[in-house]
Amino acid sequence: MRCLSIAILAVLAAASSAHAGEKQKHLFILSGQSNMARLDPDVSFTPAVEAAFGKDNVIVVKDAEGGQPIRRWYKKWTPVPDNEPNAIGDLYDRLMIKVNEAITGEKPATVTFVWMQGERDAREKNGEVYAASLKGLIDQLSADLGRKDVNFVIGRLSDFDMTDEKYPHWTMVRKAQVEVAEGDPRGAWVDTDDLNDGKNPQGKEIKNDLHYSVDGYKLLGQRFADKAIELITRKPGAE
Repeated sequence: MRCLSIAILAVLAAASSAHAGEKQKHLFILSGQSNMARLDPDVSFTPAVEAAFGKDNVIVVKDAEGGQPIRRWYKKWTPVPDNEPNAIGDLYDRLMIKVNEAITGEKPATVTFVWMQGERDAREKNGEVYAASLKGLIDQLSADLGRKDVNFVIGRLSDFDMTDEKYPHWTMVRKAQVEVAEGDPRGAWVDTDDLNDGKNPQGKEIKNDLHYSVDGYKLLGQRFADKAIELITRKPGAE
C-alpha cells in the first residue's frame, strides 16, 4: 500500500512538473496595406518578440496588400454617402486562412493584432467612418477567434500629407487611429513620422515619402514589437 502511494505521488509530481514546464504561445497577427507589406518581420519584429518570450513561444502571421482600403478587411463597412464599396472582407478571409493554419492544435495565451493601414481610406475620403471601421475590424477578429482579450497596435499614418493636399482625409485618419488606440486599454499606437526619410530599398534618398526608408522599416518593426510586448507583460490594473 505504501509502495502504491509512493508511485501515485511520483506520477502526480511528474505531471505537475510537466505542467509547470509548459510553454505559453503568443500569437501576433500583422496586416494592412503597403507599409505593412514592405515590412519584413524577420528583420526586427520577430527577433524582438522571440527575445522577450522565447523562439518556441512565438507565432507570427503576416498578410498585407498594398493600396487597399479597410473595407477589404472589415465586413460590415458602412460607406460615406456617394462612396460605394467594391470588394468587402476578402483580404480578411485570406488573412484568417493563414492564422487558422498557424494555430492548428494551439491555444495561444495571448493574441496581438498589429495594423498598418489607412492611406487608401484617406485618399478615398473615408476618414469620417475610419474609427468605426477600425473598431469594427478589431471586434470582428476578436469574435472570430472567440476571445475578448485581443491586444492591438496601430501604426499611425506618417507626416506624408499633413496639409491634406494629396490625400484629403490624411489628418482625419491619423486622429482616428490615435482615438481608437487610446480609447481601449488593450490598444496602443506607434509614431511613424520619422520613418519616411532616408534611403529607400532602391537606394533613393526620400523625404516625407508615402513609404518608409530601409532604416524606417527596421524601426517600425521594433516599435511594433515594443508596444506588443508592453501590452502583453503589463500588470493587471496598470491601465
